[in-house]
Amino acid sequence: MATKTSICLFYLTLSKNQRIFRWATIATLAVVNIAGLALTLLNIFQCRPAGAAFADPTPDSAHCTDIVTVYLSSAPVNIITDLALLFLPMPILTAMRLPRNEKIILIVTFSFGAFVAVVDVVRIAYLQSASVARLQNTTGSRVKDEGDFSWIASLSFMWSAVEVHVGIICACVPGVKPLATRIFPRLLGRITHSGDRYPIGGLKEVDRRSKLHSSNHASPPVSPARARGADSSSGNAQMGMLDFLTTPETIPITHDPQSIVNAAKKKRAASLTVFDFVNVRNPKSMVKMSNREALGPLAVVTILFFLWGFAYGLLNVLNSQFQLIVRMSNGQLIGLHSAYFGAYFVAPLTFGQVIFRRYGFKATFIAGLCIYGCGTLVFWPSAVLASFPAFLISNFLVGLGVSTLEVAGNPFIALCGPPEYAEVRLNISQAVQAIGTVFSPILARKVLFKNVLDAPSLIDIQWTYLGIALFDFVLAVVFFYFPIPEASDDDLEEMAGKRVDVNKKTIGGWPVVYLTLTLGIITQFCYVGAQESVSGLFQDFVKQVKPNAELSPNDYMSIGHSAFAIGRFLSAAGCVVVKPRRILLFLFTGLIITSFLCIKISGYNGVAMIILTMFFESGIFSITFAMCIRGLGAFTKTGSIYLTAATSGGAIVPAIMSAVSRSRGVQYGFCVIAAFFTCAAVLPVYLEVFPAAKAQVDPVRECLVPPSPSSSHSTIPSRTKKRRFLFSGLTIRRRKVVSELPTTHDYEKNRPR
Repeated sequence: MATKTSICLFYLTLSKNQRIFRWATIATLAVVNIAGLALTLLNIFQCRPAGAAFADPTPDSAHCTDIVTVYLSSAPVNIITDLALLFLPMPILTAMRLPRNEKIILIVTFSFGAFVAVVDVVRIAYLQSASVARLQNTTGSRVKDEGDFSWIASLSFMWSAVEVHVGIICACVPGVKPLATRIFPRLLGRITHSGDRYPIGGLKEVDRRSKLHSSNHASPPVSPARARGADSSSGNAQMGMLDFLTTPETIPITHDPQSIVNAAKKKRAASLTVFDFVNVRNPKSMVKMSNREALGPLAVVTILFFLWGFAYGLLNVLNSQFQLIVRMSNGQLIGLHSAYFGAYFVAPLTFGQVIFRRYGFKATFIAGLCIYGCGTLVFWPSAVLASFPAFLISNFLVGLGVSTLEVAGNPFIALCGPPEYAEVRLNISQAVQAIGTVFSPILARKVLFKNVLDAPSLIDIQWTYLGIALFDFVLAVVFFYFPIPEASDDDLEEMAGKRVDVNKKTIGGWPVVYLTLTLGIITQFCYVGAQESVSGLFQDFVKQVKPNAELSPNDYMSIGHSAFAIGRFLSAAGCVVVKPRRILLFLFTGLIITSFLCIKISGYNGVAMIILTMFFESGIFSITFAMCIRGLGAFTKTGSIYLTAATSGGAIVPAIMSAVSRSRGVQYGFCVIAAFFTCAAVLPVYLEVFPAAKAQVDPVRECLVPPSPSSSHSTIPSRTKKRRFLFSGLTIRRRKVVSELPTTHDYEKNRPR
């Protein structure tokens, strides 16, 4: 605790102008000290009465907490704070204007904290061995007394001491800079290609010194350290810690200032990306990108869709295994499910919308990945303690992270590129998510959780979640440096303004765009709730309608998820040639029919009906989301937040479905599912009934067309024409149109005489 506190205080001296960095450091400092104080108190008062902890043997009347389990449960906090101290200064360091060799050395210096994280993981591995040994009352081939704490946890104590000392060494590394400068002067000097050195002030500082040199040829060159000291002393200010780390102290400038200016200019012009590590040019607004330009950002963000699909599949299997091990009731299992989807209501409407609206897509992605990573690490103490409240918290935290990702992920895919392909893009990304949902349960049952049969084996899954958490944190760093395009409210308003005549229409006095959004929120709430009910009762339904099936319920579940993924790809293809609202109506029609048929049909036909139900569920979420944010303008981000929060229906409807199925049977419980699917169908019916709603949600492609021959009196070189729909509005022509821009001859010909 003391070592990490000193590092946090050191970080606070790096930059007082970096507000986010400063508050993040303060938050890390608070977590370190609160967790350290709690762990210290648990050590002191691990027994009741407290003096029993120091008695050997422990009195029978005393009640003591297993301290090894407490240490193991605190592992996520240690790992999270270690990674926070490792990554917090990196944005400032990589943004500094320094030569490549100094920047690399500076980053490597601050990266020594990675050794602490590695040692912490090694220590936790031995703590896990100690915990399992206590559960089995054996260590290797020697049977020891269960209370012989010093024997069981000896290796973990050794690595705890190593962790503390390595942390102290890492905290002292930045202060060794003067010694390293004296021993390796050329390694830490600012060396240009020509061997010249220039001061930290950059070109402005060199130009200033060049002018001083030209005004007084007799004055000798001044070293950067003396120049910096003179500047500081003149302003009665002290040298900052960052200046201390990046200023050479013993190497004088011995060359002519003009040569320094030339060399510095040459270096700057030649290696801008070397200084910055990445090209930090502001990307083009996402709403103005073509399909080709949007391909790279879309591919990167689609990784997040696979990630939360993968996480959802793992959670279902893990919760099922946990139910068997600790013998949870069905109500508790529904509680875990509701905690995950309840987070969809909390995150978007609280901190999620603040981050999204104030800082944009990139910041929301990074925040979601960090919360998701922390949530997966909390599964560690949940598995160790085999505690239902701990699993409830971990499910809720993972839900917070995934819902934060969805706050920005869905609108990003819908908005990044031509607006007429929003439904296509979102269906493809959601199909990738479905692929993650297909493979993660198979991987979990066949590999990860194959031998998880009791409490000690449940602890082994922590390494799986540790790997997922580390992947999340690394992906957050990648997103920080990747040029993610943004869309301001002005850009969104400009895009909506192209169809202002359609978007400003009203139905019954209500603006059509807000009425569509409201019905879309209701549809998403009912649809997601019914969809999660189908997934939750899928295996019980198969067992009831076909008890002696050739395949297991898990295998049929995999087939259902595969049909769901295929359906999303087909929905994406269909949206290219058919109006999305027609596809939405078709999917809801099939969904309602198959869900009602599940109530009466048994045998393999019943299994086929529930698989078809999952197939018809496929494209509804994506099409609804993309259509309901179309034309909202500056309100687009807020509408996306509300649509994401509507996903919280998955926390309510499955609980209702579970109560009905327990009292009247699983098949009868599908009445609840069919009823909610019918309520969700209000949106496609509304879109087919009201012409204003049709015009608002139907994608229209605009293109430049050549001027009409009859418009020779007009000076307008070209005009905008909307693409027309064929076959009474059923299909859309999607052939690429090449704009025929007028030439100089056309301007002269059409100019009025």
